[in-house]
Amino acid sequence: MSDAKPARSLANIATIVAAATLISKVFGLVRQQAIAAAFAVGPVADAYNFAYVIPGFLFVLLGGINGPFHSAIVSVVAKRDREEIGPLVETISTLVTAILLLVAIAMVVFAAPIIDFVAQGLSDTDPTARAIAIRQLQIMAPMAVFAGLIGIGFGTLNADDQYWLPSVSPMFSSVAVIVGLGLLYAAIGSDMTQPSYFMLGGMVLAGSTLLGAVMQWLVQIPALWRSGLGRLRLRFNWREPGVRDVFKILAPATFASGMMQINVFTDLFFASYIPGTAAALGYATLLVQTPLGIISNVILVPFLPIFARLASPEDWPELKDRIRQSLMMVALTMLPLGVLIMTLALPIVQVIYERGAFDLAAAEIVTAVLVAYGLGMFVYLARDVLVRVYYALGDAQTPFRISLVNIGLNVVLDYFFIRWFGAPGLVLATVGVNITSTIAMVVILHRKLNGLPWLDWGRSIFVLTLLSGVAGLVTYGTRLGLEQIFGIEGFVNRLVQLAIASAIGLTVFGLGTLVLRIPEATLLVNRVRSRFTRR
Repeated sequence: MSDAKPARSLANIATIVAAATLISKVFGLVRQQAIAAAFAVGPVADAYNFAYVIPGFLFVLLGGINGPFHSAIVSVVAKRDREEIGPLVETISTLVTAILLLVAIAMVVFAAPIIDFVAQGLSDTDPTARAIAIRQLQIMAPMAVFAGLIGIGFGTLNADDQYWLPSVSPMFSSVAVIVGLGLLYAAIGSDMTQPSYFMLGGMVLAGSTLLGAVMQWLVQIPALWRSGLGRLRLRFNWREPGVRDVFKILAPATFASGMMQINVFTDLFFASYIPGTAAALGYATLLVQTPLGIISNVILVPFLPIFARLASPEDWPELKDRIRQSLMMVALTMLPLGVLIMTLALPIVQVIYERGAFDLAAAEIVTAVLVAYGLGMFVYLARDVLVRVYYALGDAQTPFRISLVNIGLNVVLDYFFIRWFGAPGLVLATVGVNITSTIAMVVILHRKLNGLPWLDWGRSIFVLTLLSGVAGLVTYGTRLGLEQIFGIEGFVNRLVQLAIASAIGLTVFGLGTLVLRIPEATLLVNRVRSRFTRR
C-alpha cells in the first residue's frame, strides 16, 4: 500500500494480534460458559447450534479474520495506492450489502424449511428445539449483512497495517450475549431450565447474538474514516478493475469455504438424530477454537500479506522458506496443544463448564468430542496456512476443487464413523477430511512452485509429532498420579491438577525442541528472552 505507514515487523504484528485475540477469546469462553450454565445440553442450546449454523457460517466466512472476504481484500488492497482504496472499499461494500440483504430476507421467510433441512431429525427427536431454532434463525438473519461489512472493513484495516481492532472486536459480540443472559437470569432466575421459559431463553440468546454483530460493525467505522479507507457511501462503479480483482479471488474462495461449511451441515444433519450432540459439538468446538483462534491469528494474519508480496516467481525461493516457517510454527504449537487437550479433556471440561445446569453427565458427553478434536488440531491449521498461500498466488480454484471433493468424503466418513464412534465420529470424519485436504494441497503446490522440500518438512514435523507423544504420556501419567492423591472433586483442585500436568508436559516438549535444535523453537525462545531482558 503506497503512502502507508512503515510496515511493522512480523514479531510486532504477532504480539499485537496475540494480545488482542487473547482478550477476544477469553470473552468468548465466558460467553460459552454462560450459555452452558444456563442451558447445558438441553433443547435451547441444541436449537441455538442448529439456528446459528447459517448466520454463524456467514459471519465466519465473510466477517471472520482469515476468511475469504478478509483474504481477498488484503491480497488486493495491499498492492494498491492509498487514494484508490476508499472508492474501491465503498463500491465493494455497496455490492455486497445488496446481495446479502436478499440473503437475510430469504432466511427470515424460509426459516422453517431451512431448519428442517439442516436438522432433519429434530422433528422426531425434539419438536421443542425445532420451534426454538426456527425463531432464533429469523432473529439472527440480519447478521448476514453485517458479516459482509465487517469482513471488508477488517481486511482493509489489516492491509493498512492495523491489527488491534480486527483481532479484539469479537469481544463485543461476546459481551452482548453475556449481558443478555445476565439480564434474563436477573428477570427469571434459575427458571431458565424450565420448559415454559425455553422459547424466551432462545429468543434472548439469538437477539443478543445479533446485537453483538451490530456492535462489531460499528466499532470499525471510526477507524476506517480516520484512515481515509472508505465511508458509509453508496458507490456503484462496479466495473472498476480493483472490484474485479477482489471478486476474482473472493468468488471462488467463498465457494471453497462454502463447500467446507457443507461439511458442517452434514455433521449437524447426523447430529440431529442424537439429542444433545449438537450442543456438545458447540461446547467442545469453543474449547478448541479459543487457543486455535489465538494461534491461527498470530500465524495467518502476519503471514498472509508476506505471502502476497512474494507471489512473483522470482520471489518463490523466499516464499518457500516462509511456508516452511509458518508450517513449523503450526507444528510447534498445535501438536503439543492437541496432545494436552486429548490427555486432559475431562478436567478441562469440568473446570470450564461444570456449573449450573451443566453436570458430570454433560461433561462426559463433551469430553468424548473434545478428545477427537485434539487429534486433528495440527492438520486443521496447516490446511488453513496452505489455503492462504494459494490465495496469495491468486489461485482460489484449487482449494475450491479440493473442498468440492471433500464434501463426498465427509458424507461417507460421517455415515460410518457416527455408527462406530457415536458423536466423536463426526469430529473424526472432519479430521480425515482435513488430512486429505492438506496432503492434496502440498502435492499440487509442489508442482505449482517448481518443487518443495516436502520430505525435509515432513521429517521435521514427524519428529515433533513423536516428541508431542512423549509429552502427552508424561502429561497423562502426571494427571493420573495427581488424581490418585487429591481426587477429582472441586474446582480449585482440578484447576491445580490441570496447571501442574500441562506445565510438566509443555516443559518436556520445550526441552525436546531445544535438544533437537529446531530453528523456529530456538528463535521463539530467543525472542521471548530478549523481551524480558530489555524489560
